[in-house]
Amino acid sequence: MANNRNFERLHAIVSGHVQGVNFRHNTVQEARQLGVDGWVYNRPDGTVEVTAEGPRLQLEQLEAFLHRGSPAARVEDVRVEWQPATGEFSEFGVRYR
Repeated sequence: MANNRNFERLHAIVSGHVQGVNFRHNTVQEARQLGVDGWVYNRPDGTVEVTAEGPRLQLEQLEAFLHRGSPAARVEDVRVEWQPATGEFSEFGVRYR
């Protein structure tokens, strides 16, 4: 994605039963369908971290998905921060630190 000044960045930490339930896989599918770029990562503390950039409307739709999660997930909380986009991503995928 080209750096577009109308794009924003969504950074979210999702907690609950969100690892080992295809949460990352479903997040990748949802983000790609929405046309946003970034990554999803299983954190060592059991939460899932998501960073995505794109138009605000698509990011809000991704945020709504994060509150639902994958079918087997049980989302308890989603902490969201909105930031300016950097344009550093060219696709959406799983991040392995």
